[in-house]
Amino acid sequence: MRIPYSLMWWLALPLVLARLWLRGRQEPGYRQFWGERLGFYGPRPAPRPAIWVHAVSVGETRAAEPLVDALLAAYPAARIVLTHMTPTGRATGKALFSKHGTRLTQSYLPYDTGTMVSRFIRHFGPSICILMETEVWPNLIAVCASHDVPVALVNARLSERSMGRAQRFGKLMLDAARAISLVAAQTEADAARIRALGALNVVVTGSIKFDVIVPPAAVTAGARLRRQIGERPVLLCASTREGEEALILDAFQSAPVAADLLLIIVPRHPQRFDSVAAMIGARAIPWRRRSQLGQDGGAVAPAIQVLLGDSMGEMFAYYAACNCAFIGGSLLPLGGQNLIEACALGKPVLIGPHTFNFALVTEDAIATGAALRVPDARALMQQASHLLADGARSRSMGQHAFAFANQYRGATGRTLALLSPLIRPTSSA
Repeated sequence: MRIPYSLMWWLALPLVLARLWLRGRQEPGYRQFWGERLGFYGPRPAPRPAIWVHAVSVGETRAAEPLVDALLAAYPAARIVLTHMTPTGRATGKALFSKHGTRLTQSYLPYDTGTMVSRFIRHFGPSICILMETEVWPNLIAVCASHDVPVALVNARLSERSMGRAQRFGKLMLDAARAISLVAAQTEADAARIRALGALNVVVTGSIKFDVIVPPAAVTAGARLRRQIGERPVLLCASTREGEEALILDAFQSAPVAADLLLIIVPRHPQRFDSVAAMIGARAIPWRRRSQLGQDGGAVAPAIQVLLGDSMGEMFAYYAACNCAFIGGSLLPLGGQNLIEACALGKPVLIGPHTFNFALVTEDAIATGAALRVPDARALMQQASHLLADGARSRSMGQHAFAFANQYRGATGRTLALLSPLIRPTSSA
């Protein structure tokens, strides 16, 4: 089955590269490091034990932070090769891991052909391949097996929808799943679905995202932003996706909200900052960009109703500065985003109806009083207004959120213990 799959990759490659070039019009990072995507690299690094971690984009990269830090602490002679698929993931990795200096190297993941993946393995010589969350590539797994490189899928999650898509690949996905040496799943439900795909060694470890440590610098930045805003109530709409901002803005204008409410919208993808800015401007809402603060003393004028979060790497700061947080990707059937970071800062959380990518963690947060589900954007504004007007209830939800975030810590340690037998002390280079 991998022969026709590989042939499809080679036939599609001109279209894939053309799409990459077109995406580069909005996000120039897509036009950089093309050689890495094709399996071409510079001088071969000096031999040193290498642990390969693949985190496709921003969310996976941020989730990988506790594990990467733990791996480097547990294996002081090793280096990490961190791969991504998106420029935003790579930028996030650079911001998070520059503290490790030369012990961490970043690269794009080569496209899933045997030739390109083989060049990657020969160049970096990893002793293990650790895939974050949902990344299963048939050729990558097969080539790793041929080079005696074990593959682990960690912090693994698989929704019913994703399982249905994977099952359409039949034996191709079955063979790939069976060749994975270890799966560390977030929940029992995820584990059951992954086993149904054919994986043999599946252990439930919980979500590494609960082990995230809020950077003190982000708390400081959030306090500074809060001073710029003043005492007015703040509703943060975090990691919003295409189609959601229009719903949120329309509801903000039509639903009864406090006259001094500041709405902060932070789109998930930076290439959409300008389009969301145009969307706000078209509604004649007084607004500012986060990137403009400081040009006139830094204060957010009382007349400003919407602040566009057009900065990278500041999500913790936005959470620290707000009174209530809505987690995007959930108003439309997009699967939702991670609510743990907002909970870790003790913020009451609102979430939309579509959370299939984070189903159990969302339901648990709701059950413990950390989060509330809203059916649509108008209900979001109404519920946020009630919370912001009821200080006691808002504080109670925030306390439950903080307790919820701390209740499930420890997945990193459990995952590291499972990985240890697979990590060889020397490089395969």
